[in-house]
Amino acid sequence: KVVFAFIILAFAFKFLSNIDQNYHLGIISRDLYLSIWIAIFGLLGFYLLGKIKLPNDSDMKNISVFRLLLAIASFSFAIYLVPGLFGANLSSISGLLPPASAQKFDMTSVPSATGSSADASETMCEDPKYADFLNLPYNIKGYFQYEQGMECAENLNKPALIYFTGHSCSNCKKMQASVWEDSRVIDYFNNEFIIAKLYTDERKELPEEEWVESEVDGKTKKSIGKINLDRQIRDFNVNSQPLYVIIDPETEEVLISDKMKFETNPDKFIEWLDRGIDKHNSK
Repeated sequence: KVVFAFIILAFAFKFLSNIDQNYHLGIISRDLYLSIWIAIFGLLGFYLLGKIKLPNDSDMKNISVFRLLLAIASFSFAIYLVPGLFGANLSSISGLLPPASAQKFDMTSVPSATGSSADASETMCEDPKYADFLNLPYNIKGYFQYEQGMECAENLNKPALIYFTGHSCSNCKKMQASVWEDSRVIDYFNNEFIIAKLYTDERKELPEEEWVESEVDGKTKKSIGKINLDRQIRDFNVNSQPLYVIIDPETEEVLISDKMKFETNPDKFIEWLDRGIDKHNSK
């Protein structure tokens, strides 16, 4: 029961972190989150070794093999988390962690786009809306509103990459840590596409003139997230994230019929992006 209590306590902070991200409270940084997890699993290891004793625990003369293995696993996991305090990706558990943007202290270098000579004026049309509280990792340039991304893609004659995601989407975080960090992917995002990252659980309410009357359920959508989710359901008949769609900005038609969902292999993702570029260039 005590072991499960430690684990439940660790996951309680995961859900608190999701709330922190959704409401942009800025309380639980990635560094703080990792520090708490390191402390929890370190204490769990000491408890399993009998170094920490709770009031109702009986004296432990010997440590069983199973208990020792659990203690080793707990200490090993705590040690594995330590590099994350300095900016390590920790891609194997990235779905359980706050995004890299919540990292306060980062000693790792940000990957640069290989072969990229494009400056900001060539990859962006105007300052993205909502950039004061939404972000793209790895110095990727893009937008957070569908219309703004599509308009820029049309102006620069590039295909639009629409990415539906969520603050609480574990698979989105996992894919970003496993795929987006690849310098080839960063280069594609910054030079071959105009990306619009659309959060479907963003709670910020928009001014009344930007509210949308849903064609799906007839309700008025007032927040960024509800508007984006409504668009995803209406246009693509999907309500799960992540979802990547490559669109022709002139016709707003989907260029690649097989939409990309969860994928952790950068090569497969790049192959899909290549097909979108080829389709756009062959129009």
